[in-house]
Amino acid sequence: MSIEPKPLRRGWTTGCCAAAAAKAATMALLQGQFPAEVQITLPKGEQPIFALSMAAQGEGWAQAGIIKDAGDDPDVTHGAEIRARISHGPAGSGLQFRAGEGVGTVTKPGLPLAVGEPAINPVPRLMIDEAITDVLDGAAPDLIVEISIPNGEEIAVNTWNGRLGIKGGLSILGTTGIVRPFSCAAWIASIHRGIDVARAQGLKHVIAATGNASEAGARAKTGLDEGACLDMGDFAGGVLKYLRTHPIARLTLAGGIGKMSKLAQGAMDLHSARSQVDLTALATLGARAGLDPAPLAAAETALAALQIGGPALALAVAKAARAQALLTLAPAEIAVEVLITDRAGNIIAETGF
Repeated sequence: MSIEPKPLRRGWTTGCCAAAAAKAATMALLQGQFPAEVQITLPKGEQPIFALSMAAQGEGWAQAGIIKDAGDDPDVTHGAEIRARISHGPAGSGLQFRAGEGVGTVTKPGLPLAVGEPAINPVPRLMIDEAITDVLDGAAPDLIVEISIPNGEEIAVNTWNGRLGIKGGLSILGTTGIVRPFSCAAWIASIHRGIDVARAQGLKHVIAATGNASEAGARAKTGLDEGACLDMGDFAGGVLKYLRTHPIARLTLAGGIGKMSKLAQGAMDLHSARSQVDLTALATLGARAGLDPAPLAAAETALAALQIGGPALALAVAKAARAQALLTLAPAEIAVEVLITDRAGNIIAETGF
């Protein structure tokens, strides 16, 4: 008897939660009491309802919190409390955004926010503005909005923020307000922002690695610091296609034999659920390098094939992966090298530029 897979549950972005918290706090500030629950309108018209996790009020200010529910997505901010503290600003000052505890501040150019601004992205700012304006019946708000996330600075260690120059905590993110389970969009967006920051800093050489070990090997070889590294993961296409229209002069691609074999075969998504190593094609590469293709084709994995073919096979894969990368990057003129590393980050094959 077959069992139907359980549908994955959607969740809400930090921007969505911040907008709901801001609306509830504004209601308390202007009307004297917090709502039992708060409803906001998302960019595409959906109207979710949230319960408050905390509420506090003092002279001239009110603060509300919403617990972020990321649904079935493995989001590091799932369960975090997103708080908004609303207070009166000077007449005519409009809406002013501030970073509270656990929300980062932009310190590098290249992001869609100016250096020195709180890391509250443009769409969440608009959502917060609209949620507050809804309470004001359309009147222009002269309010200070401070967004905070308790433990946000600790959570941010597990995000890209440090590399992007966002210091002190998390970013308030989201373009739709909705977290779709296991979506690739957030990771690819982070890759794009990493490229934007590298270009704004004038970097001429970046590393795109599939994991920590391969990145460490590439950094040891190139001498580049963490700020020049893109956490490519499985999303080779996310790196190469964006660089095609936002070029940087030199690119070092680094990864293990399995993922680089997939890239060599033209895969742009290297996740095991979405692409597989073609061992027959791998054997053909080995034959071109003078290796006996039969045992390579009979191997069960790329790693097993590497144990048979050794450095000669690794170099053949690296060269083929470089050719695919250059093909994807065209017509951008970007110099590319490919490094294949073992699980400890040691380089076992390199193409040079």
